[in-house]
Amino acid sequence: MKQLFSIQKKLDDRILEKYQLNRENLFVDKVVALLTEIGELTNETRCFKYWSEKPASERKVILEEYVDGIHFLLSIGVDNDWTEEPSCEEAPAPSLSEQFLKVYKAVISFSETASPKHYDTMFGEYLKLGKLLGFSKDEIKRAYYEKNELNHQRQTEGY
Repeated sequence: MKQLFSIQKKLDDRILEKYQLNRENLFVDKVVALLTEIGELTNETRCFKYWSEKPASERKVILEEYVDGIHFLLSIGVDNDWTEEPSCEEAPAPSLSEQFLKVYKAVISFSETASPKHYDTMFGEYLKLGKLLGFSKDEIKRAYYEKNELNHQRQTEGY
């Protein structure tokens, strides 16, 4: 996981330089971006859509959305020098909807009290979500590397 933080820092540094931004001014935007990515992931799983017969999106699509959240979690950690692998000891909630709710609550709690403990909890709940979705650490890392490459390409192309 430590390596992912350094890879994310390179992308973040590139974006900060390109748009002449300061890390310190992006906290709220990154939290909102993270919440948005979690919402997109939730929507792709369709876990809360009890009224619909349409199945969840393909596993690959769900993994891509999941990794988008990882990017913002890593970025927030880089901004605050919190680059230790988060703890993820407890079992995830019994249902996807319940785990998504735990993740949302952890992000909101972190946004109100940005501390290493709250960051660890937030990231840990997100990792538990990944486990509940059936993703291995290796799968997540591979998907992260692929998306990171794409994000660099997008910066080159003026995304």
